[in-house]
Amino acid sequence: MNPIQRRQFLTTGAALFGAALAPTSIVFGARASRGVDPTLVVIQLSGGNDGLSTVVPYADRVYKKARRQTLIAEDDVLKIDERLGLHPSLQRLHNLHASGKLAIVEGVGYPDGIRSHFKSLEVWHTARARGRVTGPGWLGRLAEGGLKVESPDPELVVHLGQSAPYSVHSSEHPAVALASPTSYRWFGDTPGVEIVCEHQPTAEPNPATSGRDDALAKMRGVMHDAQASSLEIRAAAARYKPKAEYPRTPFGAQLQDVASLIHGDLGTRVISTSLGGFDTHSNQKGRHDNLMGTLDPALGAFLQDLNGTPEGRSTIVVVFSEFGRRVQENGSRGTDHGMAGPMFVMGHNVKGGLYGKAPSMTELDKGDLKFTTDFRSVYATVLDEGLGVNSKAVLGKRYPRLGFLA
Repeated sequence: MNPIQRRQFLTTGAALFGAALAPTSIVFGARASRGVDPTLVVIQLSGGNDGLSTVVPYADRVYKKARRQTLIAEDDVLKIDERLGLHPSLQRLHNLHASGKLAIVEGVGYPDGIRSHFKSLEVWHTARARGRVTGPGWLGRLAEGGLKVESPDPELVVHLGQSAPYSVHSSEHPAVALASPTSYRWFGDTPGVEIVCEHQPTAEPNPATSGRDDALAKMRGVMHDAQASSLEIRAAAARYKPKAEYPRTPFGAQLQDVASLIHGDLGTRVISTSLGGFDTHSNQKGRHDNLMGTLDPALGAFLQDLNGTPEGRSTIVVVFSEFGRRVQENGSRGTDHGMAGPMFVMGHNVKGGLYGKAPSMTELDKGDLKFTTDFRSVYATVLDEGLGVNSKAVLGKRYPRLGFLA
């Protein structure tokens, strides 16, 4: 294996030694009226996105007083209503909202919020307060018990990026994780893949072996599947002809590759990717403006691309960050770790609009917005209403559904 494949193997195979969770009894029900199985795409804005500079409470006096260096001026905001507007760089998302295909969930968080990147991400990735000690990630549990297929493809769950989030970790069905093939083609030296590697049967543990030998045999099977999957994914990306023009940025390349997986007939049902750089403790204004200018054209092209096919129109896109940022900016022209923030859900079957309750700008938790909507209500709505999965079996309990899916 070359170094990239070795990293993929180590990232993917490590999940085999994680805490095991017995497969849950979940009945997956694809939306038959759509004719194709829906795909879930989860995009993480890593670092703690400043929700107040993304979905801007431009009319609020507290916001104007607390933000001097990071203020988004009312004249620049892309207004949604008399209270809120989107960052001026989010023109395509604004158009998507106007067309009724972007749901904005306000005040998203969880009880006893954590301001640590790693600990908070553990909660988001597992959908459990105690994090990864409780077992696989929530998408891993979905793959283990929810996406019922007779012979799961290795590409059932794919993460495109340098390191897989814990959300996709599973002891039963590890995700395939690799860097974006199109990013290599646009920005690197790796040539495009011309042929597709045919799968060989996954190695089965020998009944005569036990313990360590069983584990090694299973690891060999995962290694082979990871290698074969990587080649198939790269081939799918190389032959994909998008129906929209993606920006020539690494994030644009990632989303183009996500679209190639959705249309590649590889059996992929869950896709994860991320955009980093949101930990804006200093000089936030220019940095966050650039991030919004990276996010919007890539997402806009991606949604336009998806809208042209049944597979694309059955796709649900969820965008989240591990926490919001403080209401009051700091002395370094930035903002520090906070609590609640907005989530986006978008797609052809989304009923656009504002969901959840707007958090108070005056009744704060140690200077932070208090959460008003548990993020697991967003997950539950996607599972129950979008994927036709019993959300309780994945999340462990029932959460109120928000009704943003048709």
